[in-house]
Parts: sequence; structure tokens; C-alpha cells
Amino acid sequence: MTDSLFPSQPLAEYLVDKPAIDAAIERVMGSGRYILGPEVAAFEEEFSSWLGVQETVGVASGTDALVLALKACGIGPGDVVITVSHTAVATVAAIEWVGAIPLLVDIEPGTFTMNPIQVEAVLRTEHRVKALLPVHLYGHPCDLSAFQKLARQYELQLIEDCSQAHGAKWQGRMVGTWGDVATFSFYPTKNLGAMGDGGAVATDSPQLAQRLRSLRQYGWERRYISEIAGGNSRLDELQAAILRVKATRLDEGNARRRLLAAQYTEGLRGTTVQPPPVAEEAEPVFHQYVVRVAERDELAAYLQKQGVATAVLYPVPIHCQPAYTGRIALAAGGLPETERASSEILSLPLHPRLSEEAIQRVISLIHLWTQQQ
Repeated sequence: MTDSLFPSQPLAEYLVDKPAIDAAIERVMGSGRYILGPEVAAFEEEFSSWLGVQETVGVASGTDALVLALKACGIGPGDVVITVSHTAVATVAAIEWVGAIPLLVDIEPGTFTMNPIQVEAVLRTEHRVKALLPVHLYGHPCDLSAFQKLARQYELQLIEDCSQAHGAKWQGRMVGTWGDVATFSFYPTKNLGAMGDGGAVATDSPQLAQRLRSLRQYGWERRYISEIAGGNSRLDELQAAILRVKATRLDEGNARRRLLAAQYTEGLRGTTVQPPPVAEEAEPVFHQYVVRVAERDELAAYLQKQGVATAVLYPVPIHCQPAYTGRIALAAGGLPETERASSEILSLPLHPRLSEEAIQRVISLIHLWTQQQ
């Protein structure tokens, strides 16, 4: 298998144990159980044990995980939820889908994550806030100790968006274990990815877990009897079986990502490209290796000519996108760090099956580009 310079090549990263995955698929196909069967139950139990929580509830996607987490926490029409504009649109879309109001605050320039100082400033004047929804972007944890403190002080729900941070830690403790609930995506490109859509909500509250299980299947407590208004969002048996196999390699894959990221960071010294800083209390998992450079588009074009694909995640902040411009609430003073970051960020190739030689080639090309500036 040859190296791929960008993690869009699924065979390079995700079929790391093809015989075991084939066996898992065959097991499901032969069982006759395809929805909410033993594979889902086993995956939920195993993921809970790995993460360090009491309960995991498998759902159909990471977006659904956000929607159901908000609903389970009682967030609905008229409630304000604080989050960021520098994230996947799903974060904001989920808030609006439950009828709540997203209020967007700025990010910290180093970690690209929600700024707790801005959040606290908003909470002093906005009394409709019912939840904080920080996003552990690119695999780097938010300042969870600060957000947990604010949530307790203002009696808010703390909902962690861990879609890009499977296995990341803050102060030595797993992300996904700090809030009332935490959401995960298993989209194929995630550090733990399925072979299709999938998601999960994790919590230490048996009551919230029961509500989530009811919400994911029509509000049923008993079959065909809807006790509450629910929907249909079920992690299927096939994806659960695949995730069970791939989860056994997650820690190994994350360690490999950290190793390659460290090589990037060391190798980029002396260039005009700024590596991603890591907070002292954080142990990131580098879902993306995101650098900052003023001449971002020029560097991306140069690397593309050399056969190295890059990406910009995300090129347009949510509050600047056509569907949201002029109608979404922003913190006082706007989001200058968010807007600045969107013009400077660039994701360099990084995934566990990438060779160290490939990393060095990218580094060498960046040094050459810097010398030409």
C-alpha cells in the first residue's frame, strides 16, 4: 500500500485491519439483526469503558448526536446556546433545529477553540443562556476547566462537541467526560470513523441516557408506544461492528498522529509557517494539523503543484455564510480572531498511515517556498 499525502484515501487509513472488519461484516450479515442489536449494545458498552463514562448512546450521525443531546438536556425554543462560528456548520445547525438561538463568541487565537473570557462576558448580560457548547476543534481540547466552572456558576448545561477529538485530554482527563453530555461523530474521516455515518452521545447520567435512547427511536419506552415526541436516529449494527474493530486501533492511531505532528512542528522551525500551539494542559489528537500563514493561498497553490494536497477547514466562518449572514447573534465586539483565522489557516497532510518520509517531504517543500518569498 502506497502512502497518501492527504487523509481522503480511505484504504490508507481506515481499513487497517481488513480481515477483522470483513469478519465483523459477515457476522452481522449472518445474524439477521441490523438495527439496535447486540453489536450496537457491545459498542456502546466498550466505548463507555474506553472513554470513562457510565453511558453511551449510539445514533445515526454526529449532527444527530448534537440535536439529541440538546433535546435531552431540555434545550428548546427561545433558549440561547453559546458556541463558536469557527466550526462545522453542524454545530450551529443542530442548535437551530431544536428551536434554540445560537450566540457565537470568538475563539482563542492559539488553539482555535472557544474563548472562555468572552463567554463569561456574555453571561454577565445575557440571561437567556441555557447551555455552553464548546467544540474541541482539530482534536485540541477547549479549556474545559474554565467552561465547567462557568456552567456550574451560571447553572448551565455543558455539552461537549467531541466530533474531532476522540481520545484528546484536558488536564489528563478525557474530553467527553467533563460536561453533562458529549457528542461524537464517526464520519469516515474522523480519528474513529465508520464506513458511513454514525454518532454517539456519552454521559454519566443514567436519566439523560434513558431519555436519549427514547428520543432516538420515536420516544418509545415500550415498543410502539411513544411516551415523548422522538424521532429516528439509530446507529446500525453494521457500522457498530466496524467501529468495534477500529476502536481497538484508536489509541495507536492517535499516538501516531502525535508523533507525526511533533515532526511537523520541529521541522517547520525557521519558516514563515506557524505550527499549531498546544496548551500546557492539553493532550490533543491532531485530527487535523492546522498551521497559520499570511500567504495561505500562495502556499496551498505551491504545494498543490508539487503534488501535495491541503485543505482549509473552515474557509468561511458560519456567521459569514449566506444562510446566516445578518441574522445570527454575535458576542459584542464581533469575532475578529475567527475572521482572521479563516484567512490564514491551512491543514497539512496528516493521518496514521502517512510515512515519516512523506512528512519530511512536505517540510522540505515549505522551506523551499519560504526561501522564495
